Amino acid sequence: MNKIVREHYPVENLPEDLREGLEAGSTVRVVVEVEAAMSATERLETWAADFWSTDPEDRKPMSRDDLREQLGLLRMTDRPAVSVEEAVARVRTLRDEWDDK
Repeated sequence: MNKIVREHYPVENLPEDLREGLEAGSTVRVVVEVEAAMSATERLETWAADFWSTDPEDRKPMSRDDLREQLGLLRMTDRPAVSVEEAVARVRTLRDEWDDK
């Protein structure tokens, strides 16, 4: 992982949003690390976890660009396609499980 560390960095040289709450004229320690790139599968899993952990009334509608990105991620994961017949069989199996209870 790439990492840059600057000791005794002047607060005045920081971007404005990072200066908030810091005393003018002081110095700080700045650490910049490059995040590891996530695979398409990891990105989808992270998105899904965030989506399902949010209360339904707090979820924001997806924009076209967000939807396009999610579809691209799904395609990149190279999941096997499911035929209509297989999908119907899965739904019937699930339905039958509920009917048995």
